[in-house]
Amino acid sequence: MAVKQNLGQSQQQKQIQKLAMTQSLQQSIQILQYNVEELQSFLKQKELENPLITVSVADRSTSQSSSQSGTQENFLEQVAGTSDQSLFDYLLEQVHLTMRETPLRGLVLFLLDYVDQNGYLGLTNQEVEDKTGADSVAVLDAITLLQQLDPPGVGARDLRECLMLQTENDSQSPAMAYLVLEEMFNQLVDRKWDVICRKLDLTMKDVQEIFDYIRTLTPTPGAAFNTEAPAYVIPDLIVEVENNQIHITQSKSAKPQVHFQKRYFNQLLTQESQEVTDYVNEKKREFEWISKSLQQREDTILRVGRVIVEVQEDYFLHPGSDLKPLMLKDVARKLHLHESTISRSVNGKYMITPNGTFELKHFFSNAVGNDETSDGIQESADSVKSKIKKIINAEDKTKPISDAKIALTLSKDEINISRRTVAKYRESLGIASSSKRKRFG
Repeated sequence: MAVKQNLGQSQQQKQIQKLAMTQSLQQSIQILQYNVEELQSFLKQKELENPLITVSVADRSTSQSSSQSGTQENFLEQVAGTSDQSLFDYLLEQVHLTMRETPLRGLVLFLLDYVDQNGYLGLTNQEVEDKTGADSVAVLDAITLLQQLDPPGVGARDLRECLMLQTENDSQSPAMAYLVLEEMFNQLVDRKWDVICRKLDLTMKDVQEIFDYIRTLTPTPGAAFNTEAPAYVIPDLIVEVENNQIHITQSKSAKPQVHFQKRYFNQLLTQESQEVTDYVNEKKREFEWISKSLQQREDTILRVGRVIVEVQEDYFLHPGSDLKPLMLKDVARKLHLHESTISRSVNGKYMITPNGTFELKHFFSNAVGNDETSDGIQESADSVKSKIKKIINAEDKTKPISDAKIALTLSKDEINISRRTVAKYRESLGIASSSKRKRFG
């Protein structure tokens, strides 16, 4: 009986296509993903690691002084409005200026350490007693002194107390506002106004006035103070409108320059060492790769910006116009790039325009509804939200329009979305439901 040899064995040739994620490719992707500040930090690090590289970055103040008025790289407009003084320092200053050096002042100073960034005191009376050994009367006096400091509402333990402190401090507050907050806070929040009227002998108009007043108060009295340095946004792209024409350019500060130290390179090559030769050639290749990646980054972001401007032309030419539907895949298809490349190009990248400064992804929005409008253009989510807001702003406040009726109104403009979608968009706009928008006089 013959024995079969090489049973089950066969020689098979397979061709497999595989993308090798080289280190250079990974770093190219990373460079595109960086925002301007991250890119500058990356290049400065490369400058330290590679003796053949020097990096120059456009000075922010130089860019400002040399630019024209208007939108041109006016970075100072992008600074968030924050206070130079922290809440703690502001309160501490008041304590030293208004209170004599007594044990009671020492107790108030102790409390300052437990006031959070929103202005709330994070300790109960009992916890203060336990931590300091002070008696209940002294603790109550110290908390009262703290709550008398500016800003009004500071030192509160919860929202109700915060609003009460602000109301008490305001001579223009409605006569019954403090009492409503003190005794009927939950009913006010739940809009059980009929219960408040019966309990405190008020009219619906009285409660409406109190409710409107309370909405002008701040739930976070310490939020105007900030211990962090203000954040700057360095735009990648600049959009200007002149004679009804849109011009888009790249910001100077978004284009760091990488220079090759040719003289030093040639000097190192004169050394008769293969190790040194290999080293400098490797560093030269790194410089060439970085230069190429930077150029690709600039070209890609600018190309994406041009598509955005082309699609959203009305938005730039006519302030107040709604954004048109635009998705990452639309731009990817138009530029023959992968969708992930577009995503990296718009995240953390900013465009300064006559309408303000926006992250590039701000201009992307899904189309809403399955049906197209009569002119063949679908509505964007932002456009639909804008329409919902206009409908609600125009409603009779004594008879607010429901989400279902808003959906019906939109359908007349061939925007077909469900009541649930209307509710989702309404909530994202910070607009209350119809029952909570109802006003009494």
